[in-house]
Amino acid sequence: MLAIRLQRVGRQGYATYRLAVQEASRHPSSGRVVAYVGSYNPHTKVANIQAELAQKYLDNGAQPTPRVVKLLADAGVKLPKWVKKADVKTKSIRHAEKLRRNRPAVETPVEETPVEDTPGEEPAVEEPTEATETPAEDTPAEPEKAE
Repeated sequence: MLAIRLQRVGRQGYATYRLAVQEASRHPSSGRVVAYVGSYNPHTKVANIQAELAQKYLDNGAQPTPRVVKLLADAGVKLPKWVKKADVKTKSIRHAEKLRRNRPAVETPVEETPVEDTPGEEPAVEEPTEATETPAEDTPAEPEKAE
């Protein structure tokens, strides 16, 4: 059985890939390459695919990997019904409440307005509490200073 895989080429730190049709039972590095049907540069997102050649191998039963399915679909290759479409995975955000867009807007301080008395209500009057009595007679008065 054949597989359409990405084969890494390019220099260290700058990978580019070839779309290679290989024997599926072998390891990608040791399997015999039947044909190259295109190339893909992940840095520029440019994919050069020979659509007719890829279509020929798909019609003969070559199994594409999920990434290759996406690249072939973007290139306009008609995929057979048995090819599984790659599920689009959405990343779940761990702490969504910490994002700036999810924070509440900064509220400006509101000035307090004085409360007006309504005519129907009587103002509350505080009753004086018991005051401690200090005898005025016992405390000596301050002597007046003569100048």
